[in-house]
Amino acid sequence: MTATTQPGAVAGTPQPRSGDTAGAPAGTGSRGTRIVGLLALASIALLVLYGLVISPADVEMDDAVRLMYVHVPSATYLYVGCFVTTLASGLWLWKRTAGWDALAEAGAEVGLVFAVITLGTGSLWGRPTWGTYWTWDARLTSTAVLTALLVGYLALRRLDLDPDARSARAAVLGLLLVPNVVIVNRSVEWWRSLHQDSTLTRIDPTIEGDMLVALMVGFLALGLVFSWLMIHRFRVAWLSQQVDRIDLDEALAERRAEAEAEVAR
Repeated sequence: MTATTQPGAVAGTPQPRSGDTAGAPAGTGSRGTRIVGLLALASIALLVLYGLVISPADVEMDDAVRLMYVHVPSATYLYVGCFVTTLASGLWLWKRTAGWDALAEAGAEVGLVFAVITLGTGSLWGRPTWGTYWTWDARLTSTAVLTALLVGYLALRRLDLDPDARSARAAVLGLLLVPNVVIVNRSVEWWRSLHQDSTLTRIDPTIEGDMLVALMVGFLALGLVFSWLMIHRFRVAWLSQQVDRIDLDEALAERRAEAEAEVAR
């Protein structure tokens, strides 16, 4: 890796590589993200209205069913975050492009946020439904394992290693996320489970009317939140990677200068 000097820069000061900085975000916010954020806030308000006021209580689960409007979409976007990380990890191993690495990190971190929401709302829902906040049900256990894998992935990304070596190790772990998502998704069919089957993917869905509308609003609201978080987290990850690489260039330049000074003596 060699340092290059851009026009107007101080000689000898390493600059970001031109191939990595093309089209780079200058910050984490923009007019587009502000619009997405406002739409997310408006849709969350609509979800509160539909989920708590307009939508009726369930005949069997009573008001506990209202947790479904957050729980089901959050689980879905957990899957999306894992898919993004696995796809981006594979593309980074192939292309070795900083953008894919940043996207993989962003997907895992945002996916972990939705994993926590999924487990939290699921536990609150389980208390009135199953009589306990937690049971070692196949769906709950596999989701907990997936969450632990996300935590491990993010912990690996924070090790004090060469940036490329750290990214390579994280990418290999990132490839395991989607296979684990498949296990979580199919767990209610592969093993005996207390968790109910899918509500929406049947030919004859078991939800309709205002409850179905509230669930769709939940998907819209959390989808916008997911998108807003992904955009900002990707930009933070990209900028952080550039700082790491500049620091590495500076260290190499200093070591090279020391070696040249030793030879000159």
